[in-house]
Amino acid sequence: MAKVTLEHVTKKFGDVIAVNDVNIDIQDKEFLVLVGPSGCGKSTTLRMVAGLEEISAGNVYIGDRLVNDVAPKDRDIAMVFQSYALYPHMSVYDNLAFGLKLRKTPKAEIDRRVKQAADILMIGELLNRKPKQLSGGQRQRVALGRAIVREPKVFLMDEPLSNLDAKLRVATRAELIKLHQRLQTTIVYVTHDQIEAMTMGTRIAVLKDGLLQQLDTPQNLYDHPINMFVAGFIGSPAMNFFNVKAVGAPPEDLWVEGDGFKLKLPEDKARKLGEHVGEDIVLGIRPEDFTDRAFVPNPAPGSVMNVHVDVTEPMGAEVQAYFLVGSHSFVAKMESRSHLVVGGTLDVVVDIEAMHLFDRKVERTIV
Repeated sequence: MAKVTLEHVTKKFGDVIAVNDVNIDIQDKEFLVLVGPSGCGKSTTLRMVAGLEEISAGNVYIGDRLVNDVAPKDRDIAMVFQSYALYPHMSVYDNLAFGLKLRKTPKAEIDRRVKQAADILMIGELLNRKPKQLSGGQRQRVALGRAIVREPKVFLMDEPLSNLDAKLRVATRAELIKLHQRLQTTIVYVTHDQIEAMTMGTRIAVLKDGLLQQLDTPQNLYDHPINMFVAGFIGSPAMNFFNVKAVGAPPEDLWVEGDGFKLKLPEDKARKLGEHVGEDIVLGIRPEDFTDRAFVPNPAPGSVMNVHVDVTEPMGAEVQAYFLVGSHSFVAKMESRSHLVVGGTLDVVVDIEAMHLFDRKVERTIV
């Protein structure tokens, strides 16, 4: 196993900068997820680690070895792609063994590794089948097995679950987490799905327009986003943003005032707001930080909003409700027992301790 280090890595396609001065230290045995919207540079970054893309500037290390000029086959990595890329005329066993045969691995060793990988992935009974006889989830497991038999220092995975249906993605996601725990190997995983990133990653690197926005644990990204992009990208549904102004006398009597509502800031947040008092700022509230006033006996002073119920989406255990307040439309996760009448009004309580405030001009987090 090995750590992976990216030092000031940049990739240009002509005048277009796809990856811009990225620095990441991936620790040995870590499960690091590269996440971001389409075109953010995450797959390009992975391909530079694999050696499939030439680096325009910077260095990539696998372990202590500089690999900028090392051929992909000599980097001791294994890659799993979005496409299963299985050989249709070969059995599962032969698909798993093919790479080892090319490397002239002894037959007994090939058999041992193939059967071990099949046991890990629970595909032992499929070894004699052809890919066309497999389901999507089974094909993906064979593609993973082909990487496992290599016993590489680093696994690179480029959106390996994208072709699976929603239920199978959840199940395979859990299998990958268990696989990492069992193999204790370094995994670099690319996805555009922030739920995948949050549930699987030891740490997450959030990218946008080729720039690394934030690198942290899933919980820290959720609790302490560095800017509005990370705050809005991490979490489902996404964080709600409101244009507000800070008014009043800090720290005991500072409020954020928006179109149709006014909320009081806790003293610790009011102190951190500092020179932004009186300025136009952005308030961020996550959908899960709203509660029906009927279920909060003693709400904190200045924490209640009166909203218009626009749309409701019953989800069983909860209701996703779309509310209107002034000119703002936002979404909240409400309890299923909440009495929501479309077209009516409702008092909701905001968890003011969990609110986020952002500089409107540069979109950076204030508090």
